[in-house]
Amino acid sequence: MRFFKETHIDFMGKRRTWYMISLAVIMVGMISLAIKGIGFGIDFLGGTELIVQFSAEPDVSQIRSMMDNAGYRNVEIKTYGDPLRILLRTESQGEGTTVADQIKATLQQTFPNMNPTVLEETKIGPKIGAELRKDAFYAIIFSLLAIMIYVGFRFKFIYGIGAVAALFHDVLVTLGVISIIDGITPFTNFEIDQNMIAALLTLVGLSVNDTVVIFDRIRENQKIYKTLSLTEVMNKSLNQTLSRTLITSGTIFIVTVILFLFGGEVNRGFGFALTFGIITGTYSSIYIASAVVLDYSNWRLAKKAKPVMKGKTVYEPIAQ
Repeated sequence: MRFFKETHIDFMGKRRTWYMISLAVIMVGMISLAIKGIGFGIDFLGGTELIVQFSAEPDVSQIRSMMDNAGYRNVEIKTYGDPLRILLRTESQGEGTTVADQIKATLQQTFPNMNPTVLEETKIGPKIGAELRKDAFYAIIFSLLAIMIYVGFRFKFIYGIGAVAALFHDVLVTLGVISIIDGITPFTNFEIDQNMIAALLTLVGLSVNDTVVIFDRIRENQKIYKTLSLTEVMNKSLNQTLSRTLITSGTIFIVTVILFLFGGEVNRGFGFALTFGIITGTYSSIYIASAVVLDYSNWRLAKKAKPVMKGKTVYEPIAQ
């Protein structure tokens, strides 16, 4: 099955325009992260978290006053996928389940007619939270290094740099968009927890898969079309793989959208990160990974300053 029989899109000719668009999106996202940020989940912060079901929609300001009077300041209170369901999160630590028990008792006293029922109770110690943050950071860094080494050995080192640049682009854009839309609706309350880290690592694996397929086609076409410039070879390779790329990414996109919409509150952040990540991963395989390789190759040729045929760019074939 092919969406397009034959396309002749000049992908590489527009790469600088797309560089600027990517840079603008990343900058907006980074500004949002710096000003608004994204809250860490209890996995990384440590503390006590309760998900409480009420029989009628509770007044959040009344819950906050209740927590203040009970001595718990700066408590995070938000709806949890349903107006009748509230998430309470405090970084307060206590012996055993004393914090959770006190909150439950206070809820029963404050809302006796709304039957507050605890659906889920979680307690994470501060040391465990710190270790999980450190492990998540190392997992992302080592994943990117492993991918750069693998792609570098399989093709050339600059191809590994191009692949990792695309992955950094995907992660930064996805985090920025999550920060921007976080909290806009009850449906988009996101946080950085273990599920979100798992989504970003999955995104890294899916995105590099597309990139490797395109690099493989470029390598094959370099042997077939020896008289073409690298720009022409890349455009031909991207057009030849375009249908395959859209079909593969499209099937994953459908699954992640369903997961985001119907996967429940726990999986919503995971589903959204993958849904948006698949879009930016497909884009970056074309306009970031390949474009970085092309610009580096052109820069090396210019640096060598060897005379070349007018209108023709000489390139170095990828080593087998």
